Amino acid sequence: MAIRNVLKYPEKSLSQPSVKVDVIDDGIKELVKDMGDTMFHDVGVGLAAPQIGINKRILVYDSHAMDPEYEEEHREITALINPEIIAGYGSFISEDEGCLSVADYRADVKRYERVTVKALNIDGKQMEFDADGILSVIMQHEIDHLDGILFIDRISSLKRAMYKKKRMKELKNQK
Repeated sequence: MAIRNVLKYPEKSLSQPSVKVDVIDDGIKELVKDMGDTMFHDVGVGLAAPQIGINKRILVYDSHAMDPEYEEEHREITALINPEIIAGYGSFISEDEGCLSVADYRADVKRYERVTVKALNIDGKQMEFDADGILSVIMQHEIDHLDGILFIDRISSLKRAMYKKKRMKELKNQK
């Protein structure tokens, strides 16, 4: 079990688009395991490689996060390599959305109700699926990370400015 450090805003690398994975080798599979360990350790439901300082198009999510009878001992990760949203339908407000890389802040974010995602699985097989509900939010949130977008980039400029000011003050006080 390897827990990686989750980068926090304003880390500049979080705003960089990730590069495509060409080969799924043992190193990528080990990275996926570390990402899963890190996600569960930090009590998240999704994690993108850029959040741990790896600029590759890889995300993991808790396969059971959308189960209404979720129990912690049934945690299981699913990895997506080079995921992309190929269609989005409807819109709703993802209430109280948070992020492991955005310390101590939650906000309502406008998201698609349902998305169609295309990706490779950990075995390199092409897959395509529809996601709705919490899975739709997870897909949009994590794929945004792969594109260098944080959820605070999707809220009003006033709320974003207030968060940035608060975060800079916190960082200054830590020195």
